[in-house]
Amino acid sequence: SLLQAINILIEDFKKSTVRSFLVEIRSNLEKGQPFYATFAKYPRIFSQVYINLVKAGETSGNLEDVFENLTVSLSKEKMLKDQVRGALIYPILLLATSVLILIFLVTFALPKIAGVFMESGFEPPLFSKIVFSIGLFFGKFGIFILIALTGGIIALFSLYRTSLLFKKLVAAVMNEIPLVKDIIQKIALQRFAATLSELIKAGMPITDALDITADTVGHVELKQALLRISREGLAKGLTVGEAFKREPFFPRTVVNLMAISEKAGHIEEVLNTLADFYASEIDSSLKTLVSFLEPAMLLLIGFVIGVIALAIIVPIYQLTTQF
Repeated sequence: SLLQAINILIEDFKKSTVRSFLVEIRSNLEKGQPFYATFAKYPRIFSQVYINLVKAGETSGNLEDVFENLTVSLSKEKMLKDQVRGALIYPILLLATSVLILIFLVTFALPKIAGVFMESGFEPPLFSKIVFSIGLFFGKFGIFILIALTGGIIALFSLYRTSLLFKKLVAAVMNEIPLVKDIIQKIALQRFAATLSELIKAGMPITDALDITADTVGHVELKQALLRISREGLAKGLTVGEAFKREPFFPRTVVNLMAISEKAGHIEEVLNTLADFYASEIDSSLKTLVSFLEPAMLLLIGFVIGVIALAIIVPIYQLTTQF
């Protein structure tokens, strides 16, 4: 029974937080409360998708299948996250290293070199003067600029988490960058397909499943499209294919597959296939993005270092030719 399974898990788990959660589940079950109720108390840990999947599985008596499907989907989700992190870690490290080098050059090295030239009374060429002036400015105010930039970044992240309008603005900006737009859209479609598939498999009505999926996809445009499909399409008698066809966000392939799968009666299987397809597409797009970012960042840092080096070498060369 479920209670016996919980007791076995309590004995097996050593981590106190997990054990206390399992003990709470056991206590609630012994009091006659539904299994999903304990999960619902922790919305920051368990999303509405998981809570509703457990609820649907408990209601239909298919908890075993629900947890089996959840295990597979969570494993795929972790693989996708690892895939994204693995692809981006080198460009991020390269960017961080480049920024640190630039900060050192502009804030510390360049002001000192500029100071030496200024004190010598030598009149450097205009190009070098401009670069040295920038260096002296950063040497004087660099720390304040760094503090302001750090505060600004933190404020922007906070605003992104709390403001729907700002999220829309960020999405609009990202949509202007072709490679980034492509990856963001594919990640959103993969999450949509995987989540909706699991909810329908658990026996949830498609309108409810669409509403829950909309709250979890993390993509403003897709969320609004899913809510319109559910509330303005299916609720008013349109077929799944017709409702999806009205939304320009979805690629034609997705629309056609949704229409065909509805007629065949296996939407969840097609959605699962779509989720796997987009997972492989994300991998391909990430590799393309990384192959573009790496040389671009190297060229940028090389250009900045080259400008600084030229600003230093030219006046030194002029000095040596005077003697």
